[in-house]
Amino acid sequence: MSILEVRDLHVSVDADGESRQILRGVDLTVKAGETHAIMGPNGSGKSTLAYSIAGHPKYTVESGSITLDGADVLAMSVDERARAGMFLAMQYPVEIPGVSVSNFLRTAATAIRGEAPKLRTWVKEVRETMEQLAMDPSFAERNVNEGFSGGEKKRHEILQMELLKPKIALLDEIDSGLDVDALRYVSEGVNRLAATGETGLLLITHYTRILKYIQPDFVHVFVDGVIAASGGKDLADELEASGYEKYQKSGSSA
Repeated sequence: MSILEVRDLHVSVDADGESRQILRGVDLTVKAGETHAIMGPNGSGKSTLAYSIAGHPKYTVESGSITLDGADVLAMSVDERARAGMFLAMQYPVEIPGVSVSNFLRTAATAIRGEAPKLRTWVKEVRETMEQLAMDPSFAERNVNEGFSGGEKKRHEILQMELLKPKIALLDEIDSGLDVDALRYVSEGVNRLAATGETGLLLITHYTRILKYIQPDFVHVFVDGVIAASGGKDLADELEASGYEKYQKSGSSA
């Protein structure tokens, strides 16, 4: 069973020529089969955590450790992290002109699996997953995210995730900008992967809306670069009722 372990993580970012610390000692363990929701106000460091785990060059890890199944994630390049089983669904997926969705997906699957998937079974797998996400089959021949709506981009992120079957999936605000129908299809895709018990999910959001569709095993409140509180689904219900003010005032881990 795969396990992601983050220990005493301190991360900074360069802003306007100055280094600013964002994460101030984060401890988190995510196991395969678990769904963790990271919630917190804007600017609390939620997305920084996801991008630091994934290896975004904008962020500098000052101290602490990140391991996946005991292997040092911080010693890996971004592509090595992906091949090791890490996946990041971005809040703002980028467009890749000149690269079709079908070529992009098969190239990614080849890199992850170590060999190209057999074309006949692969085409069937992609088509069936697209149908479950209510994606028109013609999307496979379009350039990656080019001209896609916000909801289409998010569905494409989930399509990648379902096909690549990562050990750990980091989902950065996949609910932002989605209408009710798109939110339902995206959530169903996440739930399908969660149901396999083979992937650990880290869901980052500041709204409880998506948690009506995806049931987390653990909820963590992020404030000022640290986890200020952890609990179960009832903690999300508390946040829905009273917001983050109580934790912003306390500013201490719980």
